[in-house]
Amino acid sequence: MPQATSHGATNPASSSTNDAPPRPDDHDDGFSRAAAPDDGEEDIGLLHAHADIDDDDDDLVILPGGAEEEPKGRDTSSPPRTPGHVRFDLPPPPTAAANGHANGHPREALGVADDGGDEYFSDDSDDDDAALLSRDPLASRPLLTGLEAPAVALANSGRLSPTPRGRGPAAAGEDGQDSSAELAAEEERLRPKSGLRSAFMNMANSIIGAGIIGQPYAFRQAGLVAGVALLVGLTVMVDWTICLIVVNSKLSGASSFQGTVERCFGRPGLVAVSLAQWLFAFGGMVAFCVIVGDSIPHVLLAVWPSIRDVPVVGLLANRRVAIVVFVIGVSYPLTLYRDIAKLSKASTFALISMMVICVTVVVQGILTPRAERGSFSAPLLTINSGIFQAIGVISFAFVCHHNSLLIYGSLKTPTIDRFSRVTHYSTGVSMLACMLMALAGFLTFGDRTLGNVLNNFPSDNAMVNVARLCFGLNMLTTLPLEGFVCREVMLDYWWRGAAFDLRLHVLLSTGLVAAATALSLFTCDLGVIFELVGATSACAMAYILPPLCYVKLTARRDWRTYAAGAVVVFGCAVMVISVVQAVAKIVSGEFSPFFFLAFICWSFVCRVCEGGMAQCV
Repeated sequence: MPQATSHGATNPASSSTNDAPPRPDDHDDGFSRAAAPDDGEEDIGLLHAHADIDDDDDDLVILPGGAEEEPKGRDTSSPPRTPGHVRFDLPPPPTAAANGHANGHPREALGVADDGGDEYFSDDSDDDDAALLSRDPLASRPLLTGLEAPAVALANSGRLSPTPRGRGPAAAGEDGQDSSAELAAEEERLRPKSGLRSAFMNMANSIIGAGIIGQPYAFRQAGLVAGVALLVGLTVMVDWTICLIVVNSKLSGASSFQGTVERCFGRPGLVAVSLAQWLFAFGGMVAFCVIVGDSIPHVLLAVWPSIRDVPVVGLLANRRVAIVVFVIGVSYPLTLYRDIAKLSKASTFALISMMVICVTVVVQGILTPRAERGSFSAPLLTINSGIFQAIGVISFAFVCHHNSLLIYGSLKTPTIDRFSRVTHYSTGVSMLACMLMALAGFLTFGDRTLGNVLNNFPSDNAMVNVARLCFGLNMLTTLPLEGFVCREVMLDYWWRGAAFDLRLHVLLSTGLVAAATALSLFTCDLGVIFELVGATSACAMAYILPPLCYVKLTARRDWRTYAAGAVVVFGCAVMVISVVQAVAKIVSGEFSPFFFLAFICWSFVCRVCEGGMAQCV
C-alpha cells in the first residue's frame, strides 16, 4: 500500500509485501487510503486529485513504500512548505465539461442530478464526516468549501505578501516571501467571523429595513387578499433564490455574485449584475438618509419644542442638518469597518428597534379614533389595480441578495446547510414582521394609508415619536450594510484581485456616504425610491439573475430548472410592466426622473473608468 511522506521525500519498501502496485480501484471514489505496516490502521484522506493541482516539489506526495527507513542518497533537508497546499500523487480523473462536471466535481455530487435530491443541503457541520464516508463514494466527495468573502479568498490565494510586522525587507531572510505570505493569509483567516446567530442578525436586519414601513402601503396597492398572497409567495421565492446564489457560486467556482454572472454570461453579465447590485444598495442608502431626515427632527421637536431657539443645537431641527450630522456621526464610522461580522451588534439593536415599531403600529392602530380611520372598498379587500407597484415595494423590503455572499463568507463554518438555515430563519421572521406591520397599518387606515405608515399618526403622539426615533436610528445602523455592498461591487468591477489598500478603502467609503447624503438633501419622496428601485434592480437580483445562472450552470433538466425558468419569466414580466408604469408616471408628472438620471450617470462613470484603465494599461 502507498505511504505518504512530506516534502517530497521517498521511502524504499521495507518488505516484499509492500512492493505490489496499488490496485486501480483503491482510488475510484476520489479518496486515498494509506496503511502503516505496524498497526494496520487505515487513514482516510478527504482530498482527491484534480487536474489543476499545483506541482510544487514541497507538497505532500503519496509514493509506494514503508515508513521505517530513511531515504538514501538524497538530501534530507526540505524546502519550506507552501502554506495550504497538499498534493496526492494519484492519476488525475477525467474532467470533461460534457460529462456534467462543475469546477472539478461531478454535478451529481453537488445535488443537481435528476435523481440526486437536495444533496447540497447535507453538509450541516463537521460532525457529519462519518456519515458522509458511509454513503456512496460519489455522494461523499466534499463540496467546495473555499467560498469566502473576497478579502479572505484573496489572502488564501497567496497573492497578499506584505512584510511581517517589525521586520524590514533585509531582515526577512531567505524564507521572507513564504513566511510573509503565510502570515498575511493567517491574518486574513483570523479576521472576525460570525456564528449562526450573528449571521441571522445581519441578514434579518438587511431584510427588515426601510421596506417594512411601506408594507401597509403595498397592501393598499394590491388589496388585502392579493397582498397576503404576494407577501407569502414572494417570501418563498426570495428565500429560494438567496440559496441559489451560493449554489451557483459553488457550481461556477466563483467567490462573488458578480463573478458567477460573469462566468455564465461574460462581460455583459458582469455589467448587468454590477449595475443592479450597486443601484439597489445605493438607492437603499439614499432612502435611509431620507428616513433619518423625516424622523429625527420631528422627534426632537416633540420632545424639545423650543429647540429651534437654542444656538447651534437648534440646527438639528432642520431636516438637512439632521441628515448630515447623524449620518456622518453614526453611519459613516460603521461603514469604515472592513468586516461585516462586526456589524452584528448594530444589527441586533436595529432588529429590536423594528420590533418596537411593529408593536407601536399595532397598539396605536387599535387606539386610533374612528374619525381618523380610513374606509374600505371591494378592490381594497380583494385585488386592487396597483398589484405590480405592490410587488416592487415588497421586493424592495425582502431583497438582500447583494449581501448574501458577504454573510456566507462571514460564517465561521461556511456550508450551504448552515447558510440555508440562516436564510430560512431570516426570511421567516421577516415575513411575520412584515405581515404584522402590513395588517395593523392597512386595517387601521385603509384608503388613507401612506407610504410611511408612521406619518398617518399624529405628530404629538409620544409612543409614535419613540417609534420614529427607533426607525431613524435603525436606518443609521442599516445604511453601512448597503455601503459594504456598494464598495465590494466597485472593488470587484475595477480592482478585482488587487491587494487590500487602506487609502482606497477609506476613499470609496467616504465617497459613497457623501454621495448618498448629498442626494438625500434634495429628495424627500420615499415612495419613488421604494417603487422604482424595487421594480428594477430588486427584480433583476431576486427573480432574474440567480435562476438564470442556475439554468445556465446545470446540464440536466428537472423540476428545479423548470421552476427557475418560471421565476425568470415572472421577474421579466414584473420589471417590464413596472418600468412602463413608472415612465407613464414620469410623463404625467407624478414621479421625478431622479433615479433614471442616477442610472445614466452611473453608466457614464463606468464607461469613463473603463477607458481610463485601458489607457493606463
